[in-house]
Amino acid sequence: MKKTFLLALATAAIAATSACGAGTAGTAAEAPVNVPAPVTEPASAAAQPAAGPFGPACSAVPAAGEGSFTGMADDPVATAASNNPVLSTLVTAVKKAGLVDTLNSAKDITVFAPTDDAFAAIPKDQLDKVLADKELLTKILTYHVVQGRLAPSALPGAVPATLQGGTLAVTGAGEDLTVNEAKIVCGGVQTGNATVYIIDKVLMPM
Repeated sequence: MKKTFLLALATAAIAATSACGAGTAGTAAEAPVNVPAPVTEPASAAAQPAAGPFGPACSAVPAAGEGSFTGMADDPVATAASNNPVLSTLVTAVKKAGLVDTLNSAKDITVFAPTDDAFAAIPKDQLDKVLADKELLTKILTYHVVQGRLAPSALPGAVPATLQGGTLAVTGAGEDLTVNEAKIVCGGVQTGNATVYIIDKVLMPM
């Protein structure tokens, strides 16, 4: 009788131990797996311009050589502009105004550079008159230059003072930026001493 009781007790203990093991295994198998939440960019990121040069006219810049973005980064701004195929009229104007050395020797400036098409939009007789008037030409060209390198992220809403003495008004955001009434068509171009924003209109000081 005693043997039977002990045998029954041992059998019950073994059964209880087995039940506990099965319960533990089941709990482990059903434990939820922690999946990291997807990483999303801040909403403001879409409004920021690209880190490098941006805009439709950037495609006209040579991929290699002195006129490329890499080549221009090594030269002071007037020299760099002379190697850019869309800025030949601007370079001519800078030479006529005697501003090549001034711009090349300036430290940390921002230049809003009108394209050849921007100058071509001015009636020829008016453009010829401006190019022949050194004082007026200097006034117009220095209205396109701002002290300090302005990063694309600093432009929206900016009202920078120009070397001519007036101010500019920047509107828009991201890669859709306008300076006064001129659209930036290739922005954030780096030269040895300046950040350049190529624009589609010539800015006229008030």
